[in-house]
Amino acid sequence: MELKKNFLTLFVFSLAVCLFVSAPSTFAQQTNKVPVQEYTVSKFEQRVFELVNEERKKRNIEPLQLSLEVSKTAREKSEDMRDKDYFDHESPTYGKPCEHMKKKYCGENIAAQWKTPEEVMEAWMKSEGHKKNILRKEYTHIGVGYAEGGGRYGIYWTQQFFSDKY
Repeated sequence: MELKKNFLTLFVFSLAVCLFVSAPSTFAQQTNKVPVQEYTVSKFEQRVFELVNEERKKRNIEPLQLSLEVSKTAREKSEDMRDKDYFDHESPTYGKPCEHMKKKYCGENIAAQWKTPEEVMEAWMKSEGHKKNILRKEYTHIGVGYAEGGGRYGIYWTQQFFSDKY
């Protein structure tokens, strides 16, 4: 009787583990969207994130945390600009940056044509408004998006910033 009880307990536990482990892929199949926990940033996106924090460190400003959720929206924005051939903070698909990110206190930098993370960061740091976003002390998180191919510019970059304090 004890062996039968242990087997039943093990079976129920194994079934629960299988359901838990398969849930993300089931979610992805049902919605055609990649769950945030499965989302990964590209090498270029990671490098821009590192360069942003290097600039903040030079000025004794707290580093930003990389948000996978907002990196996903930043890449969507870059892809949207590429696919719909526009260059603007307001997207015909997603609206204004804070609406797309679902954040109250946010900012966005966009750029096009720059081929490397170093080139785009240099351009942003030479622009007063973009630099202000990168160095804003109130921001706590960043998402970085990159898309290439198509559109009139061929390469699109997006940085999206927000604060979890507001």
